[in-house]
Amino acid sequence: MSRKLISQSIIMEACEDMQSIQDVIRWSYSRFSENNLYFGHGTDNPWDEAVSLVLLTLSLPFDTPDNILQSRLTKTEKKLICERVGRRINEKLPVAYLTNKAIFCDSEYYIDERVLVPRSPIGELIQNHFEPWIDYDSVDNILDLCTGSGCIAIACGQYFPDAIVDAGDISEDCIEVAEINRERLQQDNVAFYCSDLFESIPNKQYNIIVSNPPYVDEEDFDEIPSEYLAEPKLGLTSGRDGLELTRKLLSQADQYLAENGILIVEVGNSAFALEQLYPDVEFTWLEFERGGLGVFLLTKEQLSKFKL
Repeated sequence: MSRKLISQSIIMEACEDMQSIQDVIRWSYSRFSENNLYFGHGTDNPWDEAVSLVLLTLSLPFDTPDNILQSRLTKTEKKLICERVGRRINEKLPVAYLTNKAIFCDSEYYIDERVLVPRSPIGELIQNHFEPWIDYDSVDNILDLCTGSGCIAIACGQYFPDAIVDAGDISEDCIEVAEINRERLQQDNVAFYCSDLFESIPNKQYNIIVSNPPYVDEEDFDEIPSEYLAEPKLGLTSGRDGLELTRKLLSQADQYLAENGILIVEVGNSAFALEQLYPDVEFTWLEFERGGLGVFLLTKEQLSKFKL
């Protein structure tokens, strides 16, 4: 049995002594800093992780004014936060699973262990309307494959309100969570399909096809931080080189892309392996102001030319 990194007595003592929201954020930060945690589910440091856990638990926005942070907490609130801090440390669970909440493109999503935690840099592209790669006014249909929680599809629906957004995932569990989020956010221009890539997707032409498929290769998965092991393996790995689904996607995407359509796919650390696999293809690797690597863009013309 693994050693507990933070004891129940420490948690109980904190519950008794702390008073304000600021107190619990400071305490959470200190506990996260002194324990062996990995930050990669929306934050990259113990301070932001502490702020995220506390504010999401209290249903407060991330721009909560400083005077509100001085507010006193109830015993129930303190107990819940301290228990979640303990689980974050001892069980290495991502904050999204502890709070059942994650923020993506400024909207709050319901998240549980059936889906990956939203963190794709593709969100930045959506907020920029995929410009300059596509003409916003020309977009009628968008497809999101390997949709998971539905966050990319729903965000596309929000930022392209006049477009129809279809989305698919092979996992029925993912589709159930995605439907919860679609209903909560009342995104009526989005439809979800249980589909192995294009298999059960409507046969039509899309201006944009976007995908964040599984892309972790076997070597990386063997060394993956514990926090990622809490997520469904189906959403992380894709064959020995991490590119099994991406290869299938590339071989079929041009059939579903409209003229002047674009394909955007996140492959993360498998980017180098992808370039080695297709040395003649001129992938456009996208850059992000808020950080993120391994997202490529190809046009319909490129896909058709190389018959990937």
